[in-house]
Amino acid sequence: MWGTEWPRFEVIKQDTERSLPQMVGSVHATDPEHALLVARHVFVRRPSAYALFVAPAEAFFHVTQEALKDPKALEGPLGEEEAYWVFAKKSHRRSMVYGDLVGRFLARSPGEAVKEALLEAQGVAFWAVPERLVAGTEPTPEVVESWFAPAREKTYRLQSYYGLVTAKEVEHEA
Repeated sequence: MWGTEWPRFEVIKQDTERSLPQMVGSVHATDPEHALLVARHVFVRRPSAYALFVAPAEAFFHVTQEALKDPKALEGPLGEEEAYWVFAKKSHRRSMVYGDLVGRFLARSPGEAVKEALLEAQGVAFWAVPERLVAGTEPTPEVVESWFAPAREKTYRLQSYYGLVTAKEVEHEA
């Protein structure tokens, strides 16, 4: 059954116009447009959002704080200078958010982009992805309204609201 899974895309969510985009998880989809739709259903069903972005998971360069102790961790082949989005996870405490956007850096490799980000932020892990591979929603009022407004109208209840189904209730129904 190998090879039947759709490609994985990392999801980046921006909650408000003023908040920084954050890596929030991943989805499997056929292409970036499909990934945005799946991400909307998975990550924006009830919480608010201002924008969503996705990028192929394999395009992300990742390095941990521990790996940064090795001077060669950020070395790699150099290419043409391009823009990278660099994310940093500040601590191990927040389990739902992988990384906050540190910024956009022009570099010749993802390792160089992370080096630039290290001048501005600290973290326990860093990710860099070429900006050219990031697809997202346009943060215009029309897009924000059509993509994210319906989520504000939904009633949200915690799972505990619905109670538990016990074995005794299941036997009684049968």
